[in-house]
Amino acid sequence: MSTESTTRTAQDQPQDQSNAQSAHTPATAFNIDTVEHAAATPETELPWAELGLKEDEYARIREILGRRPTAAELAMYSVMWSEHCSYKSSKVHLRQFGDKVTEEMTKDLMVGIGENAGVTNLGDGWAVTFKIESHNHPSYVEPYQGAATGIGGIVRDIISMGARPVAVMDPLRFGDIDHPDTKRVLPGVVSGIGGYGNSLGLPNIGGEVVFDSVYQQNPLVNALAVGVMRHEDIRLANASGVGNRVVLFGARTGGDGIGGASVLASESFDDTKPSKRPAVQVGDPFSEKVLIECCLELFHAELVEGIQDLGAAGISCATSELASNGEGGMHVELTDVLLRDPSLTPGEILMSESQERMMAVVTPANAEAFETVMAKWGVEYSWLGEVTDTGRLIIEWDGETIVDVDPRTVAHDGPVYERPYHRPSWQDELQADTFRASAQGADLPSSGEQLREAVVELMTSPNMADSSWITDQYDRFVGGNTALSQPDDAGVIRVDETTGLGVGLSTDCNARYAYLDPYAGAQLSLAEAYRNVATSGAVPQAVSDCLNFGSPEDPEIMWQFAEAVRGLADGCQELGIPVTGGNVSLYNQTAGRAIHPTPVVGVMGRFDDVSRRTPSGFERWADGQAIYLLGVTGDELDGSEFARLRGHLGGVPPQVDLTAEKTLAEILINASRDGMIDAAHDLSEGGLAAGLAEMSLRFGVGSRVAVDGICERDGVDAFTALFSESQARAVVALPRSEEVRFTDMTTARGFAALRIGVVDAQSGEIEVAGPFDGGSFTLGLDELREAWSAVIPSRFGSEI
Repeated sequence: MSTESTTRTAQDQPQDQSNAQSAHTPATAFNIDTVEHAAATPETELPWAELGLKEDEYARIREILGRRPTAAELAMYSVMWSEHCSYKSSKVHLRQFGDKVTEEMTKDLMVGIGENAGVTNLGDGWAVTFKIESHNHPSYVEPYQGAATGIGGIVRDIISMGARPVAVMDPLRFGDIDHPDTKRVLPGVVSGIGGYGNSLGLPNIGGEVVFDSVYQQNPLVNALAVGVMRHEDIRLANASGVGNRVVLFGARTGGDGIGGASVLASESFDDTKPSKRPAVQVGDPFSEKVLIECCLELFHAELVEGIQDLGAAGISCATSELASNGEGGMHVELTDVLLRDPSLTPGEILMSESQERMMAVVTPANAEAFETVMAKWGVEYSWLGEVTDTGRLIIEWDGETIVDVDPRTVAHDGPVYERPYHRPSWQDELQADTFRASAQGADLPSSGEQLREAVVELMTSPNMADSSWITDQYDRFVGGNTALSQPDDAGVIRVDETTGLGVGLSTDCNARYAYLDPYAGAQLSLAEAYRNVATSGAVPQAVSDCLNFGSPEDPEIMWQFAEAVRGLADGCQELGIPVTGGNVSLYNQTAGRAIHPTPVVGVMGRFDDVSRRTPSGFERWADGQAIYLLGVTGDELDGSEFARLRGHLGGVPPQVDLTAEKTLAEILINASRDGMIDAAHDLSEGGLAAGLAEMSLRFGVGSRVAVDGICERDGVDAFTALFSESQARAVVALPRSEEVRFTDMTTARGFAALRIGVVDAQSGEIEVAGPFDGGSFTLGLDELREAWSAVIPSRFGSEI
């Protein structure tokens, strides 16, 4: 097989090369800017500013090349040096994830930060890869396609590691639930996630939905995907082996998404200056489904030496990253790229972020077998060039050189900014404004009837209400391996049908906490995700993060980012689990108004057997089981959901105690594994009131609890016992026959455990007794469910 560049569709016979130029406009129509022409015309003005480059960045490109860049080179540098692709403002801080890692933390880490996704050893020859990324700005511009292609992009990251995708999750944040634009954005985003994920046959097993006016015009659409593989199937993104061939396969390249994620996510929306809202990518989930199966067959037959998905920055990213990660050289003939739009210029082809595309490196000996697989799956492909030992990325158009660069300068050696940052001048005043001392916290519910009304108010607020109007649009059981999914605390997927080996996953973040204290807020996000995974019974193993912040050019926002990264790195070190990858999303602000710092943290945990997982609700057959509160309750209402209901945000977030979180996790995991507990729920937003309500609403099973013991032991009033958001706490239900064994375990670890009630499957209500006027109050589950489940449909329509 010749190593010269040729282009074929999957339907072509191997010897047919007639397709090579048919889809392209002749080079003369573009007045191509070649390397030779660039060297001869140094005075030519190029639109570097319009492509998002700073003046000094453009000057550096000229210095690197020793001449002005060609139009195609400028296109490559602009997208690869964008904030979204290069992490130029965040690199100096993200290094902590590597600097603070210990040998013990990485004992199960097979692939770490730097590849498309991290890979963790599960045992028995199995490995898991997972990653979370953002598609925020595109989802505001075009909600359906922005969200859909966010799912498609993260799934391709998983494919490129050699894994079969098995599930997705979607942490979402929108503006005020009653704002007209939320009604435009939310249904489209939800439909895009469901439409793409359902069509791929991937269960959506969890996530979050948060409403807050701070996300108005800046919704956060974060997407997580998880995949599994055998150890021997791991693939890396590098172009090794001089003479090996480079092939682009999947969908044709079009004009959709030119500079989309790379440029759109690297600039604030601002009505006062020219718009940077390029066309959002258009996804085709059915093409991606075929691409998944095609790639897995290629991996199984060992037909590719390296592989890279095409997402942000498109061919610019794939060629430069593959080349710089491998032998350091690559030659490509760009005219061989199959196009949907023949009018695209070479620079546009390089920048296009059209979906459902992959690039691979194949040995000449495997080229024919590769083509056979393409033909089997009906996937189009084009041979673009080969791996070289020149240390240069050479791209030609109709035989003329339009790119001649050191690929590392494009993919890895871009600008690194140590942006100035400082603690905001208003932070001290914000933290001094506690809820208890504020006007909003002056007259809190105290009688039984007032507390009852407060619980109803809490559970019928948008952030605590039933989100099934959203989650029912996702298929959570397709594939037959879902063991737990929303609204349980964590999603659980079986990996091995024979042994029951599986993984648990949770994504969490409380941006109000992070606003009050970014360092502690990031650790609280980590702690909640860690706790949720442990609550399901899984042993936490790895972290992926999606760090959503405002403009890094604002020193106060940069301080928030720096503190959050420091907090997360320190927290992972203390908990003993590594960050395996993730994403940074900056410039989440409009007209100078930034979102709250939102460091979303995903934690993955291991199950020896998913049949031992613990659901989060009281079961009907568990009538009479004992209900225990694990952990200590403090007067911690700042940043809480109840404070939000009263329109207050100030003070300091709940105390972080990662030692207590580790002990709690050990108790929950061991109790689940040994069959001691039948239900468990972490306590976070909404405190004990929300936890108990959600456990009863899960399966429609009532409970009878008393908070007297909490008040007496922890020195708090009844309101605080119910609504405090103290961390390192959980509620569990267990058979009475297991109480002695369970309390022995908690006592041996010195961890607070208090029996607060029993499961009552007969009454159909929650009864709460305590030291308050009236002595007790009751919540009818039918009445509560009716109000709780109506909140979101009342805004977005009762029909899904």
